[in-house]
Amino acid sequence: MHVIFILKKITKRRLKGNISRADLYKQVPKRVLDRIINASISENNETIFAAIDSMSENAEIDLIIGGPPCQAYSYLGRAALKNKAETDERNFLYKGYGKFLLKYKPKMFVFENVPGLRTAGGGKHFKDLKQYFHNIGYELDCKSINAFDFGVVQNRERLVIIGWKKELKLSYPDFDTVNSIRTRDDIFTDLPPLAPGHTERISYYSSPANDYLLQTGLRTNKDFVSQHITRPHNNRDLAIYRMAIILLIEEGKRIKNNDIPETERTQKNIEDFTDRFKVVDIKPHTMIAHIAKDGHHFIHPDLTQLRSISVREAARIQSFPDDFYFEGCKESQYRSAAFKQIGNAVPPLMATSIGEKIKQLINGNTNKN
Repeated sequence: MHVIFILKKITKRRLKGNISRADLYKQVPKRVLDRIINASISENNETIFAAIDSMSENAEIDLIIGGPPCQAYSYLGRAALKNKAETDERNFLYKGYGKFLLKYKPKMFVFENVPGLRTAGGGKHFKDLKQYFHNIGYELDCKSINAFDFGVVQNRERLVIIGWKKELKLSYPDFDTVNSIRTRDDIFTDLPPLAPGHTERISYYSSPANDYLLQTGLRTNKDFVSQHITRPHNNRDLAIYRMAIILLIEEGKRIKNNDIPETERTQKNIEDFTDRFKVVDIKPHTMIAHIAKDGHHFIHPDLTQLRSISVREAARIQSFPDDFYFEGCKESQYRSAAFKQIGNAVPPLMATSIGEKIKQLINGNTNKN
């Protein structure tokens, strides 16, 4: 409890920007930092195995969770890779994952990826994946599930593969879902308005929390919110943002590149990727990793603010609680790093539901034995 109390105090100082990351790490007990391994599983397996064995004291491992980079499997990724998609080495990273199954032989594993994994390479990669896991002793099944069905305010469909040791004779669980009617306004309403280029790391809520924010734990018991920060924008982009917001409000339409006057366009191509600019609609808006590169797909709907969404607003779309702090490799680049982490993440509300169901299966099987 003493360690937890110290960490909470240090974390609060970090959230407020009163302590640098380097100084933060100096105050965190070494035994806590040693439980985090930042290494590529394709190059450092023996080192990683030794670190895991040390921290686990060779205890039995019940569950392994993970998923390789999804660009080679996603529809957008395949389009960007074009002819190189089939030879992309990321198609075969599941074998690196499998080495950890071979080493630790967990009762179950969870493998998350994009739905396109099923059809990549004409279905060959998925067929090979299933056969590989079967050969090393696991049965598996998979389903495409939508984060919206778990209370997350976005349409984000993911392929969740669940495997178990053959002798356990389990089956794919039925997840508990919710009939959500929540919208963008449920997660934006209490965050203070901002201008483009806002860099203050601490902001104060503009209104009390609604029931959704309290029930899901998105809003915590602090009176401030961190990383409600925004990108700067040039005047040409802001002019397009204004057009896009007005068109959505007045006609319920999304702006296309050919809707933008030629003198105002920021790209000449009006044939490909015609929907480069998207306002976050009242309907669930899908979070993508590309938000780290630009915010044009995530324009805030408020004309008086006229900007792309903040780091904290993006985090809320993914269902991260307000006291979750996103670090970056460099202090000067932490906004982009935060967007990248958010865009690539599994929504915590969905992950929690999956984890609870897996725990029930493991505990039920353990009790039988």
